[in-house]
Amino acid sequence: LRYDLRGYGGSSRLEPGVPFSHVEDLTVLLDEVGAASTALVGCSMGGGIAIDFTLEHADRVWALVAVAPGLGGFEPIPAEEAWWEERGGPIEAAMESGDLDRAQDLRLEIWAPLGTQDAAGARIRQIAFDNLHELTMDESGEVGLDPPAATRLGEITTPTLIVGASHDPPNMRRTVDILATSIPGARSVTIEGADHVVNVRQPEAFEEVALPFLLASRPR
Repeated sequence: LRYDLRGYGGSSRLEPGVPFSHVEDLTVLLDEVGAASTALVGCSMGGGIAIDFTLEHADRVWALVAVAPGLGGFEPIPAEEAWWEERGGPIEAAMESGDLDRAQDLRLEIWAPLGTQDAAGARIRQIAFDNLHELTMDESGEVGLDPPAATRLGEITTPTLIVGASHDPPNMRRTVDILATSIPGARSVTIEGADHVVNVRQPEAFEEVALPFLLASRPR
């Protein structure tokens, strides 16, 4: 089952200032389809949501695969902040001038540095431009975990696989390291030749690590 997060794809757009929870949305979805327990596989923000959901509903998750994931409560170090400031200036300038296409292409240089000319890169670019509204979307209503996931990783006992990308931004690579060392028993794999959207850029390599893990973790 693959669903579009609130505000993205075919799902309804966010209403400015109206509280919402991605974890609650996933809870409602699983209830609606009658899934008492499941394996969660999430990339980027989806990975962060999967981690949050596992912390809140451990009894409903039999395996967790977090791919180049976000992490609630992550604190960047100065070198990572400088890395983003250097790249963020041109993006902000493009947005201020109203050139959202230019801003999105600059963002893709961060998230898809291996390029968007090949089939995988073109698909990543298509996804990004299908969600161009994300650049101006008001997400202030999002309700996160309190305390955040970064302070609670030791609570996760669910079988966990962390998948990193060799060409991800520095803070994302460090996030993978934090998760791998903080979640008890977690397995960590970095896929070479992959940037942020690992499962699109390197689908075969991703399946080679994810599918055996899921098969080995499934309830008997």
